[in-house]
Formats: sequence, structure tokens, C-alpha cells
Amino acid sequence: MLRPSRFLLIVMLTTACQRGDGPAMDEAPAAGQTADPGSVTAFVGATVWDGTGAPSMSDAVILVREGRVAAVGPSADVDVPDGAERVDLTGRYVMPGMINAHGHVGGTLGLEGGHYSEANVLDHLGLYARYGVTTVVSLGGDEGAGVRVRGAQATHDLDRARLHVAGAVVVGETPEEALEVTNANINMGVDFVKFRVDDNLGTVEKMKREVQQAVIDRAHEVGLPVSVHVFYLDDAKFLLEAGADFIGHSVRDQDVDEAFLAAMRERDVCYSPTLMREVSTFVYESEPDFFSDPFFLKHADRAVIDALKAPELQESVRASRAAQAYKLALEQATANLRSIHEAGIRVAMGTDSGPPRRFQGYFEHRELGLMAEAGLDAEAVLLAATRDAAACMGLEDVGTLEPGGWADFLVLGSDPLADVDNTRSLESVWIAGNLVPGSS
Repeated sequence: MLRPSRFLLIVMLTTACQRGDGPAMDEAPAAGQTADPGSVTAFVGATVWDGTGAPSMSDAVILVREGRVAAVGPSADVDVPDGAERVDLTGRYVMPGMINAHGHVGGTLGLEGGHYSEANVLDHLGLYARYGVTTVVSLGGDEGAGVRVRGAQATHDLDRARLHVAGAVVVGETPEEALEVTNANINMGVDFVKFRVDDNLGTVEKMKREVQQAVIDRAHEVGLPVSVHVFYLDDAKFLLEAGADFIGHSVRDQDVDEAFLAAMRERDVCYSPTLMREVSTFVYESEPDFFSDPFFLKHADRAVIDALKAPELQESVRASRAAQAYKLALEQATANLRSIHEAGIRVAMGTDSGPPRRFQGYFEHRELGLMAEAGLDAEAVLLAATRDAAACMGLEDVGTLEPGGWADFLVLGSDPLADVDNTRSLESVWIAGNLVPGSS
């Protein structure tokens, strides 16, 4: 597939800016192309929220060199070097690229799983990026191809989402069986260890506690953090005692109590609510409202949409006991997120997107809206999707726009601090200072 020429893309985006549709480009890198690694690109004129918790800066400048932020600040404080390429973002809003602290990459093709390949990994990372998710922590189902893709991302010419992986979800009825999977993941070079403690609404047996402890201890021996899938409060409490590092789903069976909140605070463990995971279980009982959202439709697979509109599929969801149970679980998860935020516990935005029916990239924007409905203000939601997600997952040089960090950011038409739904006013996505193909 041919990429648009540099000149043609500059003309197209300059015209879009004159219409009020996009940034004006002055010799900036075209989509699919990258700047000379020694050159400087100056993004000028936007209101920049840098993700650190500081107030937004109006009429700001972001200088990018070799894929990283060289300087950022009000135009009065940042000198643009002679000869720098300029991207005029006047009237726009810039925020750091979003981080999905719980996604999945590489396994789904259409409505089927089991299709893991390097090509599929790259395709999914491109899709995430076009929607503004610039880093994905894939918590399970990862294979060697994902590790190889992750190993190639510390470069100034990157133009797709960054990836971090957990390998295979650890399973086993005995410590020995689970450690065999854990060690295979370790040898593959994963970033996290992940296992599930859930009975799927009483339909399967949960991992035994001695097995959980063995996996946590082994991961910590080699310096890897442990993410756990939970449903029940009692299990979450045990996992905190056992040393788990990240709660990868909401507690959904009852209200979180002070003992749980105190343990989370004491160990500074982060919590990822993944509210859209619950939504995905029941939303297709009828045609979802987002099927008519132009922002969703811009990159969504129309064949998948058509399949999910099928009357027989919708009837099967309406008749599903699990789907109806997860509706109630979403209400409990929402209430618990509010309590966790009010208790001062760090929240990392995650969606569990990636498996069939869970739309990568778009579900992250919907997750922000659900977090706001749970009672988090716009800044808290955005921090959970940027700075705090990076900190919770131990990711370096992403999540904020600060000198030395990667220049991964979103250009929006409206202020996300005024309304988190304004992240859907996305006009372009930049990773390592490169325009993501198809994002503008």
C-alpha cells in the first residue's frame, strides 16, 4: 500500500487547518515518514496539558528531537531553534498519549481468537494508536512475536503504539504446574506475570491459594511485578497479603471495606477497574449507541459490526445468565471505583480490550466516560490514563510530556479537562514525534 507523499500530506493538512479540521504543517514529517533524527520539530500554539498534574499551558511549544521531548512550555519561555520544522497547533489541545494498563494484543481476528502472529500484533498496535492509545500493557495471551515487537520500539521512528507483555496467563492446579508456565514466561522475557483468581460466576474452580503464592514468590525472585485478575473481595484481600502488585479488575461481588482500602494504601498497590469489560458482556443484547458514533466508525471493522447486529446474536446475549449478572457487577464495580478513588488509591485506566467484541482503542475512550460517571473529575480520569497508568505499571519515559520523555501525544479539537468525552475530538496522534498513519 502506497503512503501519501510528504508534499501531498502537508497540503491536505494545511487545507484542513484552514477549514478548522486539523493542524497546519510546515515541513513536518508526513504520516508514515519520520524526521531526520538530528532535526528538531516544534509543535506550536496549542494549549498543552503535560500530564504531570500541573495546569495547562496556553500558547505552548513542544520541541521534539530524536523522538523525545527536548523542551515544553509557554512560547515566551521556549526558543524555537532556527531551521526547526514547525507544526502549527493554534486553537488545539494537546495531552500525553493514553496508556491502557490492561489490554490484549495479537490474538483476535474479527470475532475469533487464536490468531496470534507478529502481523496481527502490529495491526492491533496500529489500531490502538489511531484512536490515541500510545502504550498498551498486554496482560495475557502474549507470545514470542509480541516480545520481539516490544524489543523494537525504543526508536525515534516509531509510529505505532508501544507494547509491554505478560506472556501466557499462568494456570495450574498445583504449584509445579503453574511454575512451569511462569518460568516459560520468564525465559521468554516478559515484563509482568499475570494469573486469574475467578470462578467465572461459579462455573469453574479458582486457582488454589498455595498456587497463587508460589507464582507470586517466583515472579518476585526475578524482579517481575504480578498482576491479578480478581472478582471477589476476599480473594483480593488474600492477594494483597500474598504480595500481588496490581489489581487488574474491579472487585465486583460486594462493597470494598476499610481493611481492603488500608491494605491497598499500605502497599501502594494500584487498581484498574476495567469497567468496559463488564459492558462488553451485555451491550450487544441490542444495537449499542456507539455503533452510530462517527469517531468509533472511523477505524472500526464494519464486518464485525454487522455480525454483532445479527438478531440471533443479540437474542443469545439477552438470554445469557452471565450477561445479566455482569450488568449487576458493573454497578458494584462503579461504586467500588468511587470508594477507591476517594480513599486516595491510585487508579490506572484499563479496559481488557482486545478479545472479540472488545474494540481496541475506542473502548478506552468509553472507559474514561464511565470513570467520570463513577465520580472522578476530568483531571483524575486523565491522570489515570497517562501519568498514573505509567507509574502503576513501572513504565519509563511515557505518560507525561516532560524533557527526556518520548514525544507521544494527542492533538484534540476540544479541551479534555472540560469534559473527558472531548478525547474523542481527536485530530491527530504523534508517537516519538511521528504522525501516526491514519490518525489525522
